Amino acid sequence: MNAPSEMSHEDVLRVRLEVLRREHRDLDEAIDALQDSVRPDQLTLKRLKKQKLALKDKITKITDELTPDIIA
Repeated sequence: MNAPSEMSHEDVLRVRLEVLRREHRDLDEAIDALQDSVRPDQLTLKRLKKQKLALKDKITKITDELTPDIIA
């Protein structure tokens, strides 16, 4: 039982990435449901789409950090 009790920085990033991806999917479903309603609230749609874009930016940043740069 000599396993380290703390997660590495990379492990923390991977967990964070999965949480962000789940939130992104949830927002996507919420946007779809709202758009399918009879009279969708355009302001709410705009806010949800903005949140979704912000999540995508965070996902991209973490993915870039986890992916090593390969110089070809």
